[in-house]
Amino acid sequence: MAITEPIVEMQHISIEFPGVKALQDVDFRLFPGEVHTLMGENGAGKSTLIKALTGVYKIDSGSILVAGGPRSFSGTADAQSAGISTVYQEVNLCDNLTVGENVMLGHEVRGPFGINWRKTHEAAHEALVGLGLGHIDPKQPLSSISLALQQLVAISRAMVTKSKVLILDEPTSSLDANEVEGLFQVMRRLRDQGVAILFVSHFLDQVYAISDRLTVLRNGEFVGEYLTSELNRTELISKMIGKDYGTLAALGSNRGRTGAADAPAFYRATELGRKGSIDPVDIEVHAGEVVGLAGLLGSGRTELGRLIYGADRPDSGSVTIDGSPAEVHTPMAGLSKKIAFSTENRRDEGIIGDLTVRENLILAVQARRGWARPLSRREQNELCDKYLLELNVRPSDPERPIKNLSGGNQQKVLLGRWLATKPQLIVLDEPTRGIDVGAKAEIQEAIAALAEDGMSVVFISSELEEVVRLSERIVVLKDHRKIGEIVNGPEVTADTIVDLIATEGSAT
Repeated sequence: MAITEPIVEMQHISIEFPGVKALQDVDFRLFPGEVHTLMGENGAGKSTLIKALTGVYKIDSGSILVAGGPRSFSGTADAQSAGISTVYQEVNLCDNLTVGENVMLGHEVRGPFGINWRKTHEAAHEALVGLGLGHIDPKQPLSSISLALQQLVAISRAMVTKSKVLILDEPTSSLDANEVEGLFQVMRRLRDQGVAILFVSHFLDQVYAISDRLTVLRNGEFVGEYLTSELNRTELISKMIGKDYGTLAALGSNRGRTGAADAPAFYRATELGRKGSIDPVDIEVHAGEVVGLAGLLGSGRTELGRLIYGADRPDSGSVTIDGSPAEVHTPMAGLSKKIAFSTENRRDEGIIGDLTVRENLILAVQARRGWARPLSRREQNELCDKYLLELNVRPSDPERPIKNLSGGNQQKVLLGRWLATKPQLIVLDEPTRGIDVGAKAEIQEAIAALAEDGMSVVFISSELEEVVRLSERIVVLKDHRKIGEIVNGPEVTADTIVDLIATEGSAT
């Protein structure tokens, strides 16, 4: 159907927080009967724009029109009364109530003696049927159904009020492929009923599977509005990050593959192992070389990385560093040998959320020096100035609590923490997991630059394409043992690794 008038139009929206221009002169349009995805890196302004539309934030300048009429929202209730509903990543439902009670919460059917629960559950059933969810029993406890079904219940609750606009903020982050498709079926049904859906997701495959149009933001500014079918993925990523993604994607593959292999081995381990963790393995990393550790979940990638650094104590094998025998049995021993390790568990083992960016960044340097010899303020400032700039941490305020930064920027601070120790070998365990494509590209760029400058890198990632892109050599693991090693080259792809894992082949 031809829709010419937007249901939502945001014009010249600007929002400023102390020291930060979150949105600057941003335009946004949302039409009935479409799925529209808001794209941008973490910190681009997506959440701020949504909060402006839902009444959480007041706009400093600009205007919001709903169904052609100007609206001023002083809270979420105002937005809901205008027909705008939101379902967040963390489902905001009541586990102690039934499915039907959650669907109809605040809109129960009332009779002369209070709530008529029979009719309330009937109304809930009708609402579920309307979204193709008639198989969900409204009388069963919410706690008895999966997270994916709870997401659909939350959408049903949002649509009980006949909302014209539905905002879905990262609804697929905890769903598997089948559950995502179930959600998409509901979204398509709503779209066909004329509902305007604003969808936020970091998963490009999902964006291209469900979206009709895209709006791209970068650094709080409007980049453009595009038909999804007319904007390919490479162009989209380039617009999000403000760089030619093709250049970033070729970082690893364009570097010489022979120079690093000819350089001396900084780290060499023979029969390095730990019972119940990983079978004895031989591995070496040359100066200026990126060695990837690839394998499926549970293959032993992290366990090997921890042994290299000394986070876990090996019970077999020998290690040489710069040609000399060495024992690396503790993290402090690893640091003393100029080895650093960035954990995959950023939240629990990496950042300390209540500390500032400054305090998080200097932590490893201070630990190595000893707490009796605190870093001077000048030294702290020098470290922060250097690594916040080099790694493009945004915002670059060292006094901001790190928990208030996006995941990608937290990851950059962690990388800066370990680079500040001036390692010669850095072990990076899933450094790009759970962050947006722009921050991912910047971290990949930083890793390639470190190797170019002569640092040895062990790179662990579950994304095989990423391992292939950055690594000179790839150690392949399966069932906690090394099953092969691949020298990278133009013919090597993610499928090469998959084939090796499937056949448990020998070294290539």
